Amino acid sequence: MKRKGSAVWKGELKSGRGRLSTESGTLDGVSYGFDNRFENAPGTNPEELIGAAHAGCYSMALSMILGARGLTPEMIATDAEVTLAQVEDGFAITAVHLDVTAKVPGASEADFQEAADSAKTGCPVSKLLTADITLDARLG
Repeated sequence: MKRKGSAVWKGELKSGRGRLSTESGTLDGVSYGFDNRFENAPGTNPEELIGAAHAGCYSMALSMILGARGLTPEMIATDAEVTLAQVEDGFAITAVHLDVTAKVPGASEADFQEAADSAKTGCPVSKLLTADITLDARLG
């Protein structure tokens, strides 16, 4: 299985603009630039898209792991905070913090925490990232 995303950038770093698109059409020429990425201007940036991808992947992985244990989650809500930091040779994504709240009827706290930790290391996006990945997980 392969999925495709694309970007077109025009101009120099600070004043240039780019457009992001996805094969599915969910993103279709969405604008981004230096101000969105480094100055907190409204709009998207690669890090927030990585955060959304990680949160979605993690939630699905946790659902799968719970299901294998005979537990069906009513809801899994995951936020992924991605840290972009200046390092020796430029910038890097140095950390991702996953903050998860789930409603899982019949799950003990211990079973839930074990499943949550397994999903953190097992989801494909986690496996892709070399950043430090931390987790807070709560049954709600």
